[in-house]
Amino acid sequence: MTKIIGIDPGLAATGIGVVQGFDVNVSGYSYGGIYTSKDMSLPNRLDFIYSKLTEVLQSQKPDMMVVEDVFSMEKYPKSGIALGKVTGVILLAGCKAGLPVIEISVREAKQVITGNGNATKSQLETAVRNLLNQSKAIRPFHASDALGLALIGLYRNKTGV
Repeated sequence: MTKIIGIDPGLAATGIGVVQGFDVNVSGYSYGGIYTSKDMSLPNRLDFIYSKLTEVLQSQKPDMMVVEDVFSMEKYPKSGIALGKVTGVILLAGCKAGLPVIEISVREAKQVITGNGNATKSQLETAVRNLLNQSKAIRPFHASDALGLALIGLYRNKTGV
């Protein structure tokens, strides 16, 4: 049985999804998020994300972490820089926990989960929900994105750790 944690980095909301199973068979899953306030300083927000993620890693004890790779939109370069900082603390948390960590681009994740690299957030959420045989919507979208990343990690993990 393998446990994979997927992380969708975000400064205001970081999505977390955990799946457990083997190959394409999911035996359990959970999801949630880490939220920060824009009233907090950037260093405090990063510290909060790192601390909360460290707690999750200690309690869940995953075998691998899959993180959405950093991207930046030309119209919003500052957002890309902030996202890079958040991703840095997430990667650090995974490294400190002794986990193998892989990064997957948004486009690749959408392609694997939905068959369409240009899928919308709603289409991705629906596909993740269907893969997990859950009728109820998975919200927020950051959590469904993180579950999608965790599913990809599970599907690609052939060791069955």
